[in-house]
Amino acid sequence: MRKARSNKARRVMRHIRVRQRLSGSSGRPRLSIYRSLNHVYAQVIDDVKRVTLVSASSLETSVRSESNIKKTDVSKIVGALVAQRARKMGITTVIFDRGGYRYHGRVKALAEAARKEGLVF
Repeated sequence: MRKARSNKARRVMRHIRVRQRLSGSSGRPRLSIYRSLNHVYAQVIDDVKRVTLVSASSLETSVRSESNIKKTDVSKIVGALVAQRARKMGITTVIFDRGGYRYHGRVKALAEAARKEGLVF
């Protein structure tokens, strides 16, 4: 009988499978998302140089100062913040890496907010 895998292990396997086909370059870096139970993190990564160019998370003081808001709304703020920082660095197009998560809820909110701020993917 096959042993059941945990949800986290299945997500990591999906992420590995997607990352085999997906790679960011200096011309078009990768927007990577990590979603924990309480927080959301976003990074714009150049995989060729192995460098994080821009990052934003819900742990930052500018995001945390707004209390009593839903996690989806926090994700929208983080998405807008990472897009603004990327545009300041001259990054306009990215490859979206959803990290093995479904394109739903907080992941979708972050992506749509980043698109609204001018990132193209």
